[in-house]
Formats: sequence, structure tokens, C-alpha cells
Amino acid sequence: MTTIGIIGAGHIGSQIARKAVELGYDVVIGNSRGPETLSDLVNELGPHARAATAAEAAAAGDFAVVTVPFRAYRNLPVEALAGKVVIDTNNYYWERDGHFPELDNGEATTSGLVQKHLEGAKVAKGFNHINFADITTSGTPAGTADRRALATSSDFPEAVELVTRLYDEFGFDAVNIGPLDESWRVERDRPAYGVRQNAAELKENLGRAPRTI
Repeated sequence: MTTIGIIGAGHIGSQIARKAVELGYDVVIGNSRGPETLSDLVNELGPHARAATAAEAAAAGDFAVVTVPFRAYRNLPVEALAGKVVIDTNNYYWERDGHFPELDNGEATTSGLVQKHLEGAKVAKGFNHINFADITTSGTPAGTADRRALATSSDFPEAVELVTRLYDEFGFDAVNIGPLDESWRVERDRPAYGVRQNAAELKENLGRAPRTI
């Protein structure tokens, strides 16, 4: 049985956990406030889920999903995530996170900064440009006409392969943007952000993305 370590139990993390449990995964969920704050969610999810600290969730997962406010990315546990694929759902909202000049100026990407912090991990962009409610409701079987597509990006082919497989299980086609230094194409306020699109439409929107907003 594959275990997913989920760091962050907000809207996106909770929805990924719900779908993962439905698909037969075990999930270990941690957040910054402590396992005791996750009892309602874990009770809802049932026996395939348990609460933990962020570091424990990272250590328990065969791979991990990090879904925390971007400003907190430097608190992610480096050692516990070393060697693992880490799916990064984070988005940069300067109104919430404060300004990061390297992002404002188009000199870095959100997932690139997460990769730099998580030395030894294999970071992949994922689930960042879909409304959280759609994660459990808008997926369809492979081969469905006009199937919704989601983008991923990583410097590691094995990370892209894992996200592609997970997307398919969740009901989505995958579009690979390429390395993390291209992942700005699906960041906040770009054409591909937050809209429903099939694979062809997603590729077109990625190509239309401006480097800075």
C-alpha cells in the first residue's frame, strides 16, 4: 500500500487526502498546528488516514504533497523529504505572503525556490492551478472526450512520471511544462491558472503566459 505524506491540511491538502483515500492510498497528514487539530478530518477520512507532525508526515510518505502558504516554505522538513518526490501545490500571493522580489521580477519560480530549500528531494509542480473543490469533482476516466488537464513541471523525470500517474488516477490528463524554471507558466494570474481546460487548451494557455504579471 502506498502512503502519501501530506504537509498542510487546508483546502487543497484535505481534498487531495479525500481523493487519495477513495483511491486506496494511505495518508499521513501533518500541519503547523499539531496533530490534535486534525482529528475531525482524520475521523472523516477513516482508517486509511492518520494525523502527525509535518516532519512525521514527510517521513511516513512514500512520496509527499506540500500545500502550505508559500511564505512558510522554508519550514518544510528537509531531511525527512530527502530522496522523495515532493508534489508542490504552492502559489505566491504577495498580499498574503509578503513580497519576494525574485518572484516579482521573474527571476525565480515558486517551485524552484521550494526545490532549492528541499535539497535532495525531487520537487514537482502539481495541483496548483485547480480550484480545490474541483479536485474531487471534475475528474473523469481516461479517454473521456474533453477530459480536464493539469500541468506539472520538474527537473526529475521520475517526479513527472509520478505526478502524471496520480493525475490520471484522480481523473485528469497531464501536460508536462518541462523543468522547474519553466513552471512560472502555470503560476497565479497566467492564462492557465484556475480555468477548466483540456490538454490542447492547456498547452495553448501555457504558451501564451507572460513571464511577469
